[in-house]
Amino acid sequence: MPKLIAIVDDEPDIVELVTFHFKKAGFRVEGFFDAEGFFEYLDTHIPDLIVLDLMLPDTDGFEICKYLKKKDEFAMIPIIMLTARTEEVDKVVGLELGADDYVTKPFSTKELVARVKAVLRRQEKKAATEKIHIGDMVVIDLEKYEVTVEGNKIELTPTEFRILRLLSSKKGRVFTRSQILDYLWGQDKAVVSDRTIDVHIKNLREKMGKAAEFIRNVRGIGYKLAE
Repeated sequence: MPKLIAIVDDEPDIVELVTFHFKKAGFRVEGFFDAEGFFEYLDTHIPDLIVLDLMLPDTDGFEICKYLKKKDEFAMIPIIMLTARTEEVDKVVGLELGADDYVTKPFSTKELVARVKAVLRRQEKKAATEKIHIGDMVVIDLEKYEVTVEGNKIELTPTEFRILRLLSSKKGRVFTRSQILDYLWGQDKAVVSDRTIDVHIKNLREKMGKAAEFIRNVRGIGYKLAE
């Protein structure tokens, strides 16, 4: 599955330009012109990397970065700041807040793509130690795409793994079937029925054995992960 890049910039021309070159490089891309739309998107999606402008109409990019890095479910997402603010102090602040890179406008699209690839490579190495624990029974290894239950590895399909990863990203939160479909297939979800999610969840529960109790069905709505 191609990496998903989220671009947050209030300049439509910038979003269009960067989107074109990222897609050309093989990435999936979602663009946003303000913080509000971006945060709504984060309710159901976890991008692999964020390209973030600092001067947005509703929120300062520094504040967005600070917020994301304080949240467990978002802290691991790498951030590249893309901004017209060229002062050294701005760059220092951005990097100290947790940004992985800082690119100033005007910029080279080829260089930006190269920086994104470099940051993602570093993130993959870092993710080798990133694991999600569900109670004392389940460990999700995000780098190896492996899940163990009581120390025993279980074989999941890519779709089953992604569903479990989504549910575990916000434990206790109820994800509707529509939100899960959107996370898995995006614009192509129209060709997939809600029943598909139920089938994947059923198979996932069977494979998880005793740990299946963590996946709860919220009747008429969707699913959540509880501990």
